[in-house]
Order: sequence, then structure tokens, then C-alpha cells
Amino acid sequence: MNALFKSLSDPTRREILQLLKDTDLTAGDIASHFDISKPSISHHLDLLKRSGLVSVRRDGQFLYYSINTTILEDLMQWVMNLKH
Repeated sequence: MNALFKSLSDPTRREILQLLKDTDLTAGDIASHFDISKPSISHHLDLLKRSGLVSVRRDGQFLYYSINTTILEDLMQWVMNLKH
């Protein structure tokens, strides 16, 4: 859970998740939305992947990143349990 909160604490990673909510994207597609280096985007994607917030699938030579809504549902359930 700590990796999840660390991933969500960064505005760039939150923006990446916003991009992925509508469609799967390659790292290059994601990088085109930011004014930071591609290695920095790769680092953010790696942290998101390790926290379980995104998954990766290979299609030929391309890696497509997609949001993992299951982990977000688990997080929402945890937050709701805190209320009760």
C-alpha cells in the first residue's frame, strides 16, 4: 500500500493515470504530453507499474500501458472502510 500512496503523491504520475483512463498508450505517446525527458517518464511508469496502478502489454515492438482499475477499487474500499 505504501508504493501505491507514493505513486499517487506525484502530480506527473497522477496526470499519467488521467491519460490512461481513456485508452492504452505507449511510453512515447505518454511522453508527448509532458515537457520532461523520456527517461523520467520511464521512471514514473516503472513506479506506477510496481505499485500495481498500471499494467503493460507488448504488441510487436511496442509496450502499451493501461490503468489497473482493480487496485483503485481496492483503495476506494479501504478508504470506505475507514469511514465506518
